[in-house]
Amino acid sequence: MPEIVIVLVAPLYEGNVGFTARVMKNFGFTRLVLTDPCTLGIEAQTRASHAKDVLDSAEVLSLDEVFSRSDLVIATTGEVSKSICTPMRMPYFQPSEIRELIADIDGRISILFGRENWGLNNEEILRSDVICTIPTAKEYPILNLSHAVGIICYELSHLPRGEYLLASREEMDHLYTHIDAYLDRIHHPSFKRKPTLLLIRRVLGRVKLTAREASTLHGLMRRSEWHINPEEFVREKGEEHEEDQ
Repeated sequence: MPEIVIVLVAPLYEGNVGFTARVMKNFGFTRLVLTDPCTLGIEAQTRASHAKDVLDSAEVLSLDEVFSRSDLVIATTGEVSKSICTPMRMPYFQPSEIRELIADIDGRISILFGRENWGLNNEEILRSDVICTIPTAKEYPILNLSHAVGIICYELSHLPRGEYLLASREEMDHLYTHIDAYLDRIHHPSFKRKPTLLLIRRVLGRVKLTAREASTLHGLMRRSEWHINPEEFVREKGEEHEEDQ
């Protein structure tokens, strides 16, 4: 099955961290990561109950480290976009759909849960590959942190063994950098740059590229770049070769 990592981003209350460890173990998950956490003490240990091992083995990482170590990052949010014209939190998937999306992946998948008071910020969501939201009643849509983790863990429990490896985070970042440069080459309007790159990230996040597929996209762009301006393309490739020597 995929390697599922539950990531609590700047949790505010140690009791919620303990409860999270407990509900994770209920459904067979043990990999917990904390970024900029509150101080953990007796309350966290008490709330964890028989999942103290999950709590004690939790890693404390920066968000940059979380992204660099992950093949796919899923951001959970209670606030979603109302229109495809605002793609920051769009498109989004329910937990059951996330299960189908990642079932055949053999790789590290990090699921981000935001702060208890205001969740994940736009920058954290922007960097993520996939958006997940839990359907709740409009009258009271806000879930307790550990409850939200429990719902996701329930849906993802007993996943089948993954069948193929995703392109690594480094390979995907290299592809996004190439796409950004390609937009320059085709004179894509600067005011459209940020939403275009975001939409591309969302599309490729859902597609779950393999390393071979990412390489193929590089090749298609390189051939297109050559046809757009052969002399400039050859000169740039020559300069890159000199730098590598």
